[in-house]
Amino acid sequence: MITSVSNPQMKFLGKLIKKAKFRREQGLFAAEGIKMAAEAEELKIVKKLYVTETGLEALEKRLGKKPGCETELVSEQVLFNIADTVSPQGVLALVKMPEYDLEEILNQEQANLLFLEEIRDPGNLGTIVRTAECAGVNGIILSGGCVDLFNPKTVRATMGAVFRMPFVYTEQFPAAMETAKKKGIRVFGAHLQGTRDFFAEDYRGKTAFVIGNEAKGMSPAAAEASFLVKIPMEGGSESLNASVAAAVMMYEAYRQKRRGKMEK
Repeated sequence: MITSVSNPQMKFLGKLIKKAKFRREQGLFAAEGIKMAAEAEELKIVKKLYVTETGLEALEKRLGKKPGCETELVSEQVLFNIADTVSPQGVLALVKMPEYDLEEILNQEQANLLFLEEIRDPGNLGTIVRTAECAGVNGIILSGGCVDLFNPKTVRATMGAVFRMPFVYTEQFPAAMETAKKKGIRVFGAHLQGTRDFFAEDYRGKTAFVIGNEAKGMSPAAAEASFLVKIPMEGGSESLNASVAAAVMMYEAYRQKRRGKMEK
């Protein structure tokens, strides 16, 4: 059992939790909690589990069996000191980062995509990814300025969707949007200057939605590459929260596609 925060493995985990660059270099990230560890274990993407005795018992109960990956016992004091959460559950999974290809995401026959530009809040990004999976999105393209998808707060907010949602980061964000358009994907951007009512458009074919930065919205280059629509709003507020706007857009597309299938 590991009983010291000075243990090399604990130092490695601490650095992995705090530093995005180190996560990218190692191709690993940390997923905390029983639910997240169980989902990652079932997908066979866990490199190693670090658990307290009570955490291991709870995880085995959730899985209905012993974990199939290497497991290391850690004292509660040490693991709780390393953990990023306020109330740790005594389970921390070291998970392999998935890798996806932009061309494969854009070439999907039923492309239903999301372009995220400069999303900076970890909770917002995690919520968007979680909602995207629920709404049938099959790929997310993020600008290089977005917060790290494997930030511990983002990972928790995805509630496991981070393990399954195809994604790529790109430094050529507007160019990726133009490539999507050339592949027959209609790219819609939520914008205050949009001239068309968002709910008046048809999203049943290949579709992509663009969500801009929480404070600044879409960049001029991204706006120019999009068909601009405006989500109607009442009252005095100028805009919706980025994750809320994304949810409204994704679920309208989901509603239309689902209704189209039911009518066939």
